[in-house]
Amino acid sequence: MDRTTDYAALHEREKRLQGLLLAGMTGDEAAYRKFLGELSAHLRGFLKRRLQQQPGDVEDLVQEVLLAVHNGRQTYRTDQPLTAWVHAIARYKLTDYLRARSRHEALNDPLDDDFELLAAPELEPAEAKRDLGKLLDQLPDRQRLPIVHVKLEGLSVAETARMTGLSESAVKIGVHRGLKALAAKIRGTR
Repeated sequence: MDRTTDYAALHEREKRLQGLLLAGMTGDEAAYRKFLGELSAHLRGFLKRRLQQQPGDVEDLVQEVLLAVHNGRQTYRTDQPLTAWVHAIARYKLTDYLRARSRHEALNDPLDDDFELLAAPELEPAEAKRDLGKLLDQLPDRQRLPIVHVKLEGLSVAETARMTGLSESAVKIGVHRGLKALAAKIRGTR
């Protein structure tokens, strides 16, 4: 599949999912069921790639994301890409899952005789993710989404552009300006 065909397929899926959601929000139950079914398949793929070590937890997480999408469907802005909105919800749920899992694992580690109780905290990565998430939430979507997709998820600029509906230039500019804004927030100048 070449880039043009790939982009066309992604764009078509985006339009189809958005159309089904909007129809469902106006009372079309069949369209809403179809939306949830197609979204479930999409989310399974998205989450399986990120939970390769815990494949048994994928289905539970899919259900949590679907519930969050359902409960928050009135917050969806129709001028924004639906998949970007859904992926943001999925990432938050995934972060919550990973945070809870790391807490559970930290509480259930066996204590060896030579275990140092005051070793480096186990939760620092989870806390860093939480803090980064809070900082990113302060950025507008045009800066936050490119940073999340390119810098955190490792997607290419082209993939991020297709996913978010932004141009490749806008993605690059969003990353640059977003990182600059984050640095200013961390320094406390904004």
